[in-house]
Amino acid sequence: MDKPNNWVYFFRVNILVSVLLFFPCSHVFLLLSQCERKHMPLHSLCHSFLMPERRPFVRLPTDVYPVNYGLRLKPDLIDFTFEGKLEAAVEVTQGTNQIVMNCADIDIITASFVPEGGEEINATGFNYQNEDEKVTLCFPSTLQKGSGSLKIDFVGELNDKMKGFYRSKYTTPSGEIRYAAVTQFEATDARRAFPCWDEPAIKATFDITLIVPKDRISLSNMNVVDRKPYPEDHSLVEVKFATTPIMSTYLVAFVIGEYDFVESQSSDGVTVRVYTPVGKAEQGRFALEVATKTLPFYKDYFRVPYPLPKIDLIAIADFAAGAMENWGLVTYRETALLIDPKNSCASSRQWVALVVGHELAHQWFGNLVTMEWWTHLWLNEGFASWIEYLCVDHCFPEYDIWTQFVSADYTRALDLDALDNSHPIEVDVGHPSEVDEIFDAISYSKGASVIRMLHNYIGDEDFRKGMNAYLLKFQHKNASTEDLWECLEQASGKPIAAVMNSWTKQMGFPIIVVDQEQHGSDRVLKISQKKFCASGPRNGTYENCPNWMVPISICTSEDPSCTKMKVLLDQPETTVNITNVAPDHWIKINPGTVGFYRIQYSSAMLESLLPGIRDLTLLPVDRLGLQNDLFSLARAGMISTVEVLKVMEAFVNEPNYTVWSDLSCNLGVLSSLLSHTDFHEDIQKFIRDLFTPIGMKLGWDSKTGEGHLDALLRGLVLGKLGKAGHKATLEEARRRFKEHVEGKQILPADLRSPVYLTVLKHGDSTTLDTMLKLHKQADMQEEKNRIERVLGAIPAPDLIQRVLNFALSEEVRPQDTVSVIGGVAGSSKQGRKAAWKFVKDNWEELHNRYQGGFLISRLIKVKQVHFKCVFSFVLYKRRSPPVLSVMAIYAFYP
Repeated sequence: MDKPNNWVYFFRVNILVSVLLFFPCSHVFLLLSQCERKHMPLHSLCHSFLMPERRPFVRLPTDVYPVNYGLRLKPDLIDFTFEGKLEAAVEVTQGTNQIVMNCADIDIITASFVPEGGEEINATGFNYQNEDEKVTLCFPSTLQKGSGSLKIDFVGELNDKMKGFYRSKYTTPSGEIRYAAVTQFEATDARRAFPCWDEPAIKATFDITLIVPKDRISLSNMNVVDRKPYPEDHSLVEVKFATTPIMSTYLVAFVIGEYDFVESQSSDGVTVRVYTPVGKAEQGRFALEVATKTLPFYKDYFRVPYPLPKIDLIAIADFAAGAMENWGLVTYRETALLIDPKNSCASSRQWVALVVGHELAHQWFGNLVTMEWWTHLWLNEGFASWIEYLCVDHCFPEYDIWTQFVSADYTRALDLDALDNSHPIEVDVGHPSEVDEIFDAISYSKGASVIRMLHNYIGDEDFRKGMNAYLLKFQHKNASTEDLWECLEQASGKPIAAVMNSWTKQMGFPIIVVDQEQHGSDRVLKISQKKFCASGPRNGTYENCPNWMVPISICTSEDPSCTKMKVLLDQPETTVNITNVAPDHWIKINPGTVGFYRIQYSSAMLESLLPGIRDLTLLPVDRLGLQNDLFSLARAGMISTVEVLKVMEAFVNEPNYTVWSDLSCNLGVLSSLLSHTDFHEDIQKFIRDLFTPIGMKLGWDSKTGEGHLDALLRGLVLGKLGKAGHKATLEEARRRFKEHVEGKQILPADLRSPVYLTVLKHGDSTTLDTMLKLHKQADMQEEKNRIERVLGAIPAPDLIQRVLNFALSEEVRPQDTVSVIGGVAGSSKQGRKAAWKFVKDNWEELHNRYQGGFLISRLIKVKQVHFKCVFSFVLYKRRSPPVLSVMAIYAFYP
């Protein structure tokens, strides 16, 4: 959906929020009842109110297309401009007197066309269509069918919006402020660096030459083939790079700046370099280790070699995304690439491993074979988001990374996709301005989750066979989702397209309702499916209710790690007979929590599973999935919250980090809901009681034999206890913080976040001043970000305002402003109100800073998430008295 005028949209949001929150209940119920009578969900009314009609969009004409771009760029790192010369080899497929290209924020000086063997034809006019980011080059005579050369001289700006060809500010070791020139082209910003056919299906080769200061590093997708003095200015050099393979424009990249690097070779002979800020080369060692392990892993998995002679990974100071998979030159935020052995925490190491794995997967899946249009973006991102975990599990099996996938991606996607205003995985994209709207958890996390389910359904051997066929068939070409399904179907003999279309072309997912009966030695299961909605079950019957083709796996307590039966549920309900199941054995649906659905067990079945939680015979991933389903069912009003909290008692012996992490998130949501009631302290007491035993067991200091997951668990538990006001934790955190600040005993990296959070949550202006001083002194971006994320925990309203003002100061990098504001919004009821007002008051500056990129949408999503807590409570109050009574009982539950 094309974005309307931002101020119009902004005020429409305000009006709608005001209507929903502050109109009398009778008026809101009237609105709801009208929607009900018309079979029109409330979100549709909101959507039609907020959004105008989509404006039409036409892709570039095909009468002229590029074969090779010869591109010369000369950036000015002082005046923040650049000069460019393009000489593109093109094919004219039918006679025309104009060439239409993409162009944005670029001024064309001259343009001409030279037909093969003919005379040069100068363009007589440049017609810019700014709204569509196109330019039409007009010629006085018809360009005849055949080959030719298009020549364009142009100038542009090294902008500060973190897109296109832009400037990135950094500080030298001596303290001087300087700028690098870097790129970020996905989805549609190559056109800000040079006029081009900026669509993923219009591939070409690239010959890139950069004219840069001789004391700067210059990098591009390929290796350097020539470097010589620039004849017009002896302070510059001319750097020429090898010809690229045929590729899409969004994957082109170049970087000019000051960097150190570490280098190695993968076992299959690819040169790997990690570029870091000057003086921090050693912080690139961990990423280098991951990259050199990852390339051979993917080569073996896909059975296709990496096609370039080198790959560079580089840390960029100002970078909007986490990373970008440019072919042969992968760009990263510093925090997604750099690891300090002494000052980086375990979660940062894990994050770097995942991001490196994700971006290197794209070198095959996305770069070698590219989506035909942005409609198929989910396949790029969903696949890379799945296989990054496969890669990290190969490199670091001690991370137990697949259990963490369920908490980090799978449940996150379920939560978002249960909303009435979700969208299908595969979204029809028209105008490129719509692309940023689908860079969300549906594309990434649901995409990854359904691919994980598909991999499990097919089996690894047939999945790899199908992937190999797909990559070989479409290498250096473009493909669609259907092309992959066809290859996987041929490899497995299973109805892949039929199954997967039910997951990718309709939004949402089913809840699987299960009941059982014992017939002698057999267990008979009645299984049904219906759409799960976070807003609660729909009343009445509706025609055309969605159905999914659901791969269902079943295990028993006899062997919880082994699937006893698989069925494909392709209808609303079915009956399954499982033989040789003793009456005292339990049945578990979806072992491994692989299928993308919620489960509602009968009371008896749920009760029978509780011993498996207590004695840990249920696998960690299944313990996690079980409690997450229960919390979601409670939030949807389908079961009692009190019953969920009683189930929590079964987790008293829980040792697994990821299970505790998911419990913590779910309790955090309930805590936010209750912050608007008199029962907030009761839920804090519940949290303290639940987390105290594991906190006492772990203690503050690491023990011999502990590993990665123990470090993560300790930080999680201490942070949760500290935030909830656990007295002993608060006192110890203050003591350790004081010693850290005084330099007597530096906090281990894994304890810094929980200690910082705890002292701020219960701190004053002196605490905030100390924390801001630590931020200023920090030399590592990871430490700055660690502090920025927790500053919002400060409780006093005037100090909250100081934190918000700090978010827009020069002390915070532009891409990190969102984290600071989000930290305030997620901290407390007062923080949410203050953050919302701050965003409204500073909307113009925020919008201008991010220029409609995905950081602005991320900011709104952060606010939206915390607003939903408020709105959910309003809806709870408006539903019925029994819901409130359940919440009240829950609040007093010890």
